[in-house]
Amino acid sequence: MIMSNTHKARLERRVAGSTNRWRLPKQPFSGDLLSLSQMCKALSIDFEEALRNPDRLCMSQIQKFFCENFKKKDIQSGEADVILECLGFKWELHQPQVFQSETLAKLYLKALAQGTTHPLRELEELLRAQSPKKTKEKSPAKRIIISLKINDPLVTKVAFATALKNLYMSEVEINLEDVLGVLASAHILQFRGLFQRCVDVMIARLMPSTIKKFYEAGCKYKEEQLTTGCEKWLEMNLVPLVGMQIHLHKIPQDLLHKVLKSPSFPENCCFLDRDIGQSLRPLFLCLRLHGITKGKDLEVLRHINFFPESWLDQVTANHYHALENGGDMVHLKDLNTQAMRFGLLFNQENTTYSKTIALYGFFFKIKGLKHDTTSYSFYMQRIKHTDLESSSAVYEHNPISLRVARLVKYEIRAEALVDGKWQEFRTNQIKQKFGLTTSSCKSHVRRLRGVYLPSLPPLMPTLKIQTVGIPIYVSFAFIFPAS
Repeated sequence: MIMSNTHKARLERRVAGSTNRWRLPKQPFSGDLLSLSQMCKALSIDFEEALRNPDRLCMSQIQKFFCENFKKKDIQSGEADVILECLGFKWELHQPQVFQSETLAKLYLKALAQGTTHPLRELEELLRAQSPKKTKEKSPAKRIIISLKINDPLVTKVAFATALKNLYMSEVEINLEDVLGVLASAHILQFRGLFQRCVDVMIARLMPSTIKKFYEAGCKYKEEQLTTGCEKWLEMNLVPLVGMQIHLHKIPQDLLHKVLKSPSFPENCCFLDRDIGQSLRPLFLCLRLHGITKGKDLEVLRHINFFPESWLDQVTANHYHALENGGDMVHLKDLNTQAMRFGLLFNQENTTYSKTIALYGFFFKIKGLKHDTTSYSFYMQRIKHTDLESSSAVYEHNPISLRVARLVKYEIRAEALVDGKWQEFRTNQIKQKFGLTTSSCKSHVRRLRGVYLPSLPPLMPTLKIQTVGIPIYVSFAFIFPAS
C-alpha cells in the first residue's frame, strides 16, 4: 500500500516511554501530548494555547518560571553563557542573571528559538540543565548572543554597567549623579526591583537642584510615585525656598500649576501648626490678614491650608461684625499697625490716576493728579454706588451701606527717590466724616513741599507735594472707627 507523504506524516506514531502514545509530527514538541500537557501544567500555561501556538508558549509565563528557579542559584563565576551587545560593548552575562530582566529574558528566549528548528526542545533541555544532577558532570552551556539597541539619552555606559551589576548584587550603591541613567537603564531592561530602588533614592534626595530632572523623569517613565513625591516636596518647600534656592523658571510649568492649585499641606494640620512652621508663627502673626476683605481670597487661604483655621475664622467674624454695625471696625484701634492700606504707583506718563475701593458697603476713590512737572496732589473721595463706572461691574455684588456719613480715620503718604535719597511726604492722622454731598465727600487740601515733615498741623487731610522724583509711591491708610 502506497500512501502520500502528507498522509504518512499525519499518521506518524512514535513510541514514547513504556507506552505507545500519539504525538504530533513536524511540530517543535520533543515529547508526546502527555508530556506537553505536563510541561504546560508545570509552567502554568494554557494547554490549548500551546497547541495553537507551540512556538509562543506564553513567554511571560516561561520567564516567570525561570526567574523563580534561577533566584535560588548562586552568583555565577564561571564562563558566561550570554553575550549582550549594547552601547558599543559586549557584556558577558549568565542565564540566572539574564532572567531577572524581562527585556533580556525575552531577547534570550527569542534568540534561543531562532537558533534551532526545535525551540521547545531547547527549552526542555535548559529546564533539565537547571534541575539537580546526581553526577558532577554538566554539559557545556550553549553561548547565546543577544543585541539591545538603546535610544534613551539618559542611559550612559556607566549607568548601564551599574544596572547590569545589580543583576548580580542586590545592594550596589547608586550615586546621585548616576541615578537618572540607572533609572532609565532599569526601565529599558524592565528590571523592576532596580527601578524601584532608583525611585526611592530620588524621592529621598529631592532638592532644588534635582526637582526638575526627577519630576521630568517621573513623567517620562509614567512613575506616579516619583511625580507625586516631587509634587509633595515642592508643596512643602515652594514658599520657604522660593527666590533663594528655588527659582520659578527652573520648575516645570505643569508641576508648578499642580502645586499652586492643590492644598499645600495635609488637611488635618496646617503648615504653621506643624513642627516645621512653629518658628515662623511670630512672623506671620504680623501679617494684617484683616486687610483681606474678599470672601474668595479667604477661601483661597483656607484651600492652601497654610494658616490655622482659627485665624481665618476670626478675620471672617470681624468682617461680619463690621458689616452688621454699619462698617464700624471696633476690632481695629491703631492706625499705624492695623490700618487698611491701599496704594497708587504714579509714573512719568500719568497725569491722573485713580482706584476705586469698596469696603463694608462704602465706596471711595483714591486719586492722584499731576499739576505740572513737579507738582502733584493726592486725595480720597467718597462716591455713590450709582456713580460707579460701567467698567466697575466687579462691585455689582458688593453690599451697599445706607449711612449718610462715614467717619474715617486716615493718613496719606508719598515717597519718591531723588538723587539716591528718599523724599517722604505725609499728612497727619485725620478723622473726617465723609458724606455724599459735594462739600463733605472729598478730603481737604493743603500744600506740602518735598521735604520730610515729622509733625504737621492737625488738619491736613489731602496731600499736595512738589518733587522731581519719579515714580511716586502713594499709600492710603485708614480705618472706620465707631461713630
